[in-house]
Amino acid sequence: MSEPRHILVAVAWPYASGSRHLGHLAGAYLPADIFARYHRLQGNRVLMVSGSDTHGTPITVRADQEGVEPGEIVARYHAEFLDNWEQLGISWDLYTATDTDNHREVTWDVFRRLHEHGYIAAQPTLQFFDPEADRFLPDRYVEGTCPHCGYSEARGDQCDNCGRQLDPEDLIDPHSRISGAVPIMRETEHYFLRLSAFQDRLLGWLESRQGWRRHVQNMAIGFTKEGLLDRAITRDLTWGIPLPPEFAHLGEDKRIYVWFEAVIGYLSASKEWARRNGDINAWRQWWENADAQAYYFIGKDNIVFHAVIWPCQLMGYEGLNLPTDVPANQFVTFKGEKGSASRGVGRSITWYTERLQPDALRYAIASVLPEHNDTDLSDDEIVRRVNEELVATWGNLVNRVLSMTAKTGGGRIPSPGALDSDDRALLAGVDTALAEAGSQIEAVELRAALRSVMEGAQEVNAYLNHKAPWKTADGDPERTATTLYVALSAINGLKTGFSPFLPFTSARVHSLLGQTGSLGDGGWQRVALQPGTSLPPPEPLFAKIEPVDLA
Repeated sequence: MSEPRHILVAVAWPYASGSRHLGHLAGAYLPADIFARYHRLQGNRVLMVSGSDTHGTPITVRADQEGVEPGEIVARYHAEFLDNWEQLGISWDLYTATDTDNHREVTWDVFRRLHEHGYIAAQPTLQFFDPEADRFLPDRYVEGTCPHCGYSEARGDQCDNCGRQLDPEDLIDPHSRISGAVPIMRETEHYFLRLSAFQDRLLGWLESRQGWRRHVQNMAIGFTKEGLLDRAITRDLTWGIPLPPEFAHLGEDKRIYVWFEAVIGYLSASKEWARRNGDINAWRQWWENADAQAYYFIGKDNIVFHAVIWPCQLMGYEGLNLPTDVPANQFVTFKGEKGSASRGVGRSITWYTERLQPDALRYAIASVLPEHNDTDLSDDEIVRRVNEELVATWGNLVNRVLSMTAKTGGGRIPSPGALDSDDRALLAGVDTALAEAGSQIEAVELRAALRSVMEGAQEVNAYLNHKAPWKTADGDPERTATTLYVALSAINGLKTGFSPFLPFTSARVHSLLGQTGSLGDGGWQRVALQPGTSLPPPEPLFAKIEPVDLA
């Protein structure tokens, strides 16, 4: 048996500025949880971390709009996120926030190390200034038309439509979000990250990556080949992490900009987790151990930050592991339009958790994950996938086999006779489905893995239709007992395959099969059932969704 691997599952930090929608769930949070749950079943040592980004300028924008302090916005949405994760069973090792003393100290450490190594330097620069509001404008306070795709609501740091990284001066017809005024350029001084110093090293590293998604690797390489430009990592703000005291001579209103410090959250959260668990050095096993692996789950609008800028920060710091993979998902669209919390496109996660079983929602999203292409999602499609696939195939299979066992076997796992070729083929097929799904999850092909397990369930249904235990129950009790035992054994294996996707109902199946202890005790394999084990009364796993439920 191979030694357990250390797997860091680093998940995008959501801005605590508004409710998250299904696009966010499909982009990062559900895929990360599926991946982490699988690796825990495999016996690997998983550290899954993230937290609420409390310093993003979307927070101050919203606070300005509502006439409240940014901290009020953060508290509201951080609490909502925590509830979302609990309702959906997102299995964090730590979900924290960027407003902690720990995160500030780790950010300062990274800043100091990069400065010490010559990768951070102060220099004068021009920044947009709002003449009516009499203040400098952070990037997200500037809006205009994207020069690449013509999108009219691009922000000063990024275009949400095409995903390109921008600087405010790139925008066509820029205007201030505060006053609507046309901003003017005014000189100020900031600290810059010397990305240009990493040009050749980063490009060589990116081109050597194996198994990365094509759109991720191509975007990162293309951005790098255009030439890495030094970027300001401070802004004229009063909200955010201040500069380390010895660097504060540029001004009291300078803050470390969010794009630089938010990605440091993966490291700071790992250190916070270690401290909370009583071993302040435990984080090193995931960050300094050359055999450890690090997977960053994000949406494609964050590719440049995680596949270009963050690796540069890590290279400059020295001694910390670079990403093993950045399996960024494409976008979920709603009637052809990209989901957007700021523009109100796509219903919130909370809206759906109030109306659907958590595993039903998880299944519907997992079955259409936008791993390689944008995926359009509608409520009708959610209803169809849950009813026609999850309920009709898997839920009905479990319920009818358990119900028939209760009826014919006295509520116990039956004792089988000799297995025939059909019986052996079915169990071998389930084992193959588990192995295939495992390989697919290892490659972060999660949709394919779910499909492999569901096809295994379809094979069990086909086996039952062929063996027809409802017909043999009266005349051939041994054959009936064997068929039901084999079907229950197959379900026990498929339960494991479904468990990263459907953790709540998989745990129920575990109990309905009379199994004790944790589902994860058996690892990623089909565990043999013990004939004679007493079974609880069967109960349906899922409720069929009516269209009115999502009206």
